Amino acid sequence: MEERVTKVTKRQCLFAMISAVIVVVCVCIGVTMNLTTIYDENFDHMGLRTFCMFTVNSNILCAVAMSLVIPYTIDGFRKHNYHLPRWVVLTAFTGVTAVALTFLVSLCVLAPVKGFVLIFSGSRFYLHGLCPVLAILAFCFFISDQRISFWNTFYALIPVFLYATLYTVMVIVIGEEKGGWNDFYGFFTRLPIWIPLTAILPLTFLIATAIRLGHNKSFDVRRREEAAYFKKAFADADIRKTVQAMARFNSMTMKVRDIIVPVRIISIMLENSESDATLQECSEIYLREYFENQAAMKLEKLWI
Repeated sequence: MEERVTKVTKRQCLFAMISAVIVVVCVCIGVTMNLTTIYDENFDHMGLRTFCMFTVNSNILCAVAMSLVIPYTIDGFRKHNYHLPRWVVLTAFTGVTAVALTFLVSLCVLAPVKGFVLIFSGSRFYLHGLCPVLAILAFCFFISDQRISFWNTFYALIPVFLYATLYTVMVIVIGEEKGGWNDFYGFFTRLPIWIPLTAILPLTFLIATAIRLGHNKSFDVRRREEAAYFKKAFADADIRKTVQAMARFNSMTMKVRDIIVPVRIISIMLENSESDATLQECSEIYLREYFENQAAMKLEKLWI
């Protein structure tokens, strides 16, 4: 049973790591293509000027957020205890919301004007389409390690609010003639000015809400499946002996010096069993058995 628990944890780590790495690699490809393209007759902002665009900045934010996931998945492999800190989950949530907005604006605003082939080709294939879609799928299905609350949704508005403020100042207040930006997204030249100013944040909030619901749904499904497995496996089991077996198994297979007590896994086992054991007692059993088994293995090596 303890081996089965370890396999489930490793599978979660593997899926989260692969999905995060794919998003990071795709963003790097798209941004590099923009930086190395000095001139594009259809787009003014190439080379270093590409960093003026929310498309590029949102994808970079998402890639940074996904890269933060990777060390914790590697750590989960080594310690058999996959867990993402809340701040990492919220950072990923913010980055994914930003690229989701990029995708929808590209699909619904830019593509009808400039053409779908143009908006979703070259580097834009990665930054407008592939990266946002992969990031949404990764966050909703493979990085669902914690629930996101309603109030957390407002975190996702911060990058959009900051960029919208900067864009408005550079386009409207300063203007292209005085060294500002041209309205390359067409928000103010193709639409009445009040529409983008009043609609962008509510739209972002709706996108963030949809992503939050998808993420939480996936989290709930995974937790129910996890609970069902643990209930079936440990309902009548002696949890104390199971924890001992887990400690022995981990002491032989974990390649780290630090001893990590799998508190989350033990808690789930206790919740789905009839045992009268406590989390503190099981943690003490785990540590004691871990030390004793490691000492026994060292003694065995000395005799050999």
